[in-house]
Amino acid sequence: MSHHPENYDPSFPDQPVVDMYLPIWANQPSFQSKPAFIWADDGGSCRSSITYYELHLAANAMASQLRLQFQRGDTIVLLCSPGLHLVKLLFACQRAGLLSVPVIPPNPSFRDLTPQHHHLLRVLSQAKPVAAIADHGYIFALRHSISASPSVPGGSSLLRDLCWISIGDLMSGGGPEDVVSEQGIVVAEEYTGCKADDVYLVQYTSGATGAPKPVLVTAGAAAHNVRVARSAYKLNPNTMIVSWLPQYHDCGLMFLLLTIVAGATCVLTSPTAFVRRPSFWLELVSEFQGSCTPVPSFALPLVVRKVRGADSLTRPPLDLRSLKNLVVINEPIHSAPVNEFLGEFAKAGLDPSCISPSYGLAENCTFVSTAWRCGVPLTSVPTYNKLLPSARLSSRVPSLVLINQEEEVTTSEEDIVIMVVNEETCEPVEDGVEGEIWVSSASNASGYLGHPSMTEEIFRGRIRGVLSRCFVKTGDCGVVLSGPERYLFVTGRASDVINLRTWRLHPHYIETAAYITCPEHIRGGCVAAFEVPSSSDEKVAIALVAELHSSVENGEGNNGLYKSMCERIREAVVEEEEATGEVNLMVGLVQSGWLPKTTSGKLRRWAAKEKLLAGGSQLLFKVQFSAASVVPARDDGQQKALHAFFSNSCRRLSLPSFL
Repeated sequence: MSHHPENYDPSFPDQPVVDMYLPIWANQPSFQSKPAFIWADDGGSCRSSITYYELHLAANAMASQLRLQFQRGDTIVLLCSPGLHLVKLLFACQRAGLLSVPVIPPNPSFRDLTPQHHHLLRVLSQAKPVAAIADHGYIFALRHSISASPSVPGGSSLLRDLCWISIGDLMSGGGPEDVVSEQGIVVAEEYTGCKADDVYLVQYTSGATGAPKPVLVTAGAAAHNVRVARSAYKLNPNTMIVSWLPQYHDCGLMFLLLTIVAGATCVLTSPTAFVRRPSFWLELVSEFQGSCTPVPSFALPLVVRKVRGADSLTRPPLDLRSLKNLVVINEPIHSAPVNEFLGEFAKAGLDPSCISPSYGLAENCTFVSTAWRCGVPLTSVPTYNKLLPSARLSSRVPSLVLINQEEEVTTSEEDIVIMVVNEETCEPVEDGVEGEIWVSSASNASGYLGHPSMTEEIFRGRIRGVLSRCFVKTGDCGVVLSGPERYLFVTGRASDVINLRTWRLHPHYIETAAYITCPEHIRGGCVAAFEVPSSSDEKVAIALVAELHSSVENGEGNNGLYKSMCERIREAVVEEEEATGEVNLMVGLVQSGWLPKTTSGKLRRWAAKEKLLAGGSQLLFKVQFSAASVVPARDDGQQKALHAFFSNSCRRLSLPSFL
């Protein structure tokens, strides 16, 4: 259904905070019945929805209840299960002037502590909330668990002393609402919620490179971020978004805010529904004629494999012709799985021009950039060392002009300035040279909660000679390729780089090579490579750990298969990166779920390394290859050998490959 609000003007004055868009939409007659969010459960046709009008009134009523119990600026932990209740609560807290800390609720039983339990205890210790809001059943189960096992390491008092509030009680409490005229128009009072400069959200980083860090996000920075994303993806009130990502942080949370700023409709489901049945995501796109949907890059091979393995007779037909933005996140983004996904669903009408490789991080609220451009097919977008770009930059480098004996980056207010910098000299590198990605914009977060020195180090980056603009140091490596247009390629995390004497190796290349050797036995997105101490005179060794599908995890009868897999992986790794043949390599096979991951599915290589070196978790099988046991790469002729030599040399020198 198309919505053309009578009084809607795409250029109407933007608001300083996201919540202030709600009363504007609620006053549009055609938005009285327009769904803002639709919740879809897998396994049935039951759908629930909330209109813009209803969401505005619900947020107002809940905010009134919150103001009766808390002071402006108080910190509240949100532990509700995903759904429309959580959406209402997020906007109610902003309207009440509270600081929200959304957290994925761990199992209410604290008998066996998981990383999710430790994260909640970390949040309670660092954010020092005055209360937590959760589902009634969750609160009951948690209190019972605490009373039965009172000695939760480092957390008994934190959990017991916290004020717990049921989301159901909060919604049923009533309270004053806006005055509604006879024509159904909301007569809003003066806005008293979070102002643009108020910190309204603590968003934890994913923890991919270390313990999750609490990022302080102001309401104004969040609004700026989703406005830039709205423009980049060309979203409007006719946009239909479909998302299964966690609603608590990063891209999942950003798309809730983006929906409201664009006046769009968003169909939501849970990550659990996607994991249980990945095709459900595309079924929702087909059912609701979705035009925009975000997905982590590692999920694409999983969807392809599950769909291919399903019974074609029972699989519902898909129609993906409506999709305009398939927002691919979780960099680096390899081109091969994206192309495989496009090929698999071409028969469902998936347009190659919808692929929107994108880049984001919590320290910039979420969104940084996208390489998407309306109507441009993926075949027209360049690749770099098998990667897709994550940003389409201006045709020229942001200018540095001399002002009062100081150099300043000149840019418009809405721009997000991206620079690739030599992290040692703090000077921009030339296009084609790898460096650290730095980002400067009004979307930059305020810093890390309780970490002033780390805030100064990460959020106050200064390009040499440019004193009037601060940059966020992302910790990501990138390369800009110039041509008719300039594109940014995110090549990996600096902290994950494996240093092989004079070469720098990004582990995702050999992880991908390992997976491709036997995708029928190895789980997609579940291979991790990292540097480990060597037992020989070598300064470095590499460990590569791969999770197996449950069908091949069983016992000693598979040792022959395991040995063959390890040898094939070793051969593929050396063929991908010659330098790996000069160091010791351990290939280990583990059961599914062994590799630590973030809530958004990113590998935590540092945690996998700690787990492996601790020796507490036994590998199903491993083979130690010494540097002397180099397996020669398969030789299909002189042309292939030359291609591999030049491609690998270009990658090591951070130069574009022209072959």
